[in-house]
Amino acid sequence: MINSMHELNFEGLIAGGATFLIIWLTRYACIKGEYHLGQMFRYVFLVLGVAGVIASFMIPNVLLSAIFSIFGFANLWGIHEVIEQKERVRKGWYPKKQAAEKKDK
Repeated sequence: MINSMHELNFEGLIAGGATFLIIWLTRYACIKGEYHLGQMFRYVFLVLGVAGVIASFMIPNVLLSAIFSIFGFANLWGIHEVIEQKERVRKGWYPKKQAAEKKDK
């Protein structure tokens, strides 16, 4: 039985909160990235994902290593989400970026 707050371990709670935040941010990045850069945004996710996974191998702290790993894999999953986002835009669930209109003078 836990007798005081000094005995509690908050690392799991921190990892869970970081996971929630990372997933939310990568989802937002997927929507905005696909809108502004189109399918090319997959390569941003690829670079960030590989960098996150590699960084997780090099960090000795277990909590930070786990957070970097979650970041890396969430970005790798983002590659799939950018592809799916194209279909969502086609269905009209998200706006499609309009080409810049030329002004007639």
